[in-house]
Amino acid sequence: MVQLKLNEEVSNKWDDMKEGFCCDADNPNACCHKDYNGSIRGATSDCRVVDDPSCNPDRPLKVTFEEITSAAYKIKSGIINTPCSKSHMSSLTGMDIYLKKDFLQNTGSFKDRGARYAMLTLTPERRQKGVIAASLGNHAQAVCYHGHQLGIPVTVVMPIIAPIMKIQKCKEYNATVVMEGKDMAEARKIAMKMAKDKGFTYINGYDHPQIIAGQGTIALEIMEQVDNIDAIVVPTGGGGLLAGVAVAVKTLHPNIKIIGVESERCASFSQAMEQEKPVPTAIEGTLADGLAVPMVGYNAWETAKSLIDKMVVVKEEWIAVAILRMVELEKCVVEGAGAVGLAAILAGQLDEFKGKRIVLILSGGNIDTTILGRCLERGLAADGRLVKFKVTVSDRPGGILELCKLIGSIGVSIKDVIHERAWVTSDVFSVEVKVVAETRDYSHSMELRDLLNSRYKKVKFENLPENLAVSSTSEH
Repeated sequence: MVQLKLNEEVSNKWDDMKEGFCCDADNPNACCHKDYNGSIRGATSDCRVVDDPSCNPDRPLKVTFEEITSAAYKIKSGIINTPCSKSHMSSLTGMDIYLKKDFLQNTGSFKDRGARYAMLTLTPERRQKGVIAASLGNHAQAVCYHGHQLGIPVTVVMPIIAPIMKIQKCKEYNATVVMEGKDMAEARKIAMKMAKDKGFTYINGYDHPQIIAGQGTIALEIMEQVDNIDAIVVPTGGGGLLAGVAVAVKTLHPNIKIIGVESERCASFSQAMEQEKPVPTAIEGTLADGLAVPMVGYNAWETAKSLIDKMVVVKEEWIAVAILRMVELEKCVVEGAGAVGLAAILAGQLDEFKGKRIVLILSGGNIDTTILGRCLERGLAADGRLVKFKVTVSDRPGGILELCKLIGSIGVSIKDVIHERAWVTSDVFSVEVKVVAETRDYSHSMELRDLLNSRYKKVKFENLPENLAVSSTSEH
């Protein structure tokens, strides 16, 4: 068991800072501006118009191990010590995998830790005045929930594009929800102005020092729960979770490797490592939307930069497959951000840990049900189990029936059929049939392709993936 010396006193040196940078909570537009269509225009001097005293690029702060242990002591009565259990996928991957299931927190993500700690360290005067945050996701819910628990008035500014479900959840916690701004950049400006005008304390979600310290408590739990760890894999967006975990782990066990994982569509920490400083990074829509931060936090960067052993950038299709694997094999519903660690393993990007013990942080499970359905379908397609193809058959009576019987003869399930006559170029007695079908696994799809090619002259499969590094569940 790891013996922790808990320090109740936390240095509040950042409270004296009077100027800051507009790093924002859980905010894909923080420190950068976007056009309405989402294209990055880069950081500008406007980022300094409204100050955040906890986030200054000229004087970044390193979070210490003592601050993390203090956070662990103060928040333990208000958060869940989530399980860290061995994964059923260990035998499939050749690694001893443990899953830290922080999506089981009260609001469905690790954000509970930092939000509670940041509020607990407020002075009585600041508690009375209340706090404010700009977010459309996990940070907003965490701030609202713990504000409600601690009796602290909370205001959250959410852009008009925020999901209705998350807006309603914040209202259930008696928070004041301000729906303004077409995107997060505008919502942040509004929140910062309200903080200045009304005396609220602004809490950003990944670069506030107390937020980082709170997030680091997850590592203390992991090291209590699992022995002989070789590596911990951390989802990485703005860098707050990565920084907190890195400090806690490297202080107690310097030999444990810290691996950060990002989506290829928002690889801001990798860019910071290349440039040796936080830089604006173009982002695109991603399944790991919780990681879509175009510039890492300055405090997070200063804290984590010398402690990271490896950064991995994963492709979107592997995130989709990872979400699918979590549902099928672990019975865990996680969001894209929470699945990136497994995605890196499935993609073969962490093969150096074969035969070793590795912990994956499942950081969140707040995925919209409609998005989950799309992710599962995309995962099936990336896994080679949902296939789409076109085949030209005879348009005489029984032609399409014969095709359907042939497909069913090897146990393939037809999900959708569309036939087209007008644009078939071969002859008037032919019809092109477009089919979406579900197979057991990749090899079953190959069997279907070979069978159709043996019976028909014109067969075309669309986007059939290459064979996968880890086979699907039905093969085992």
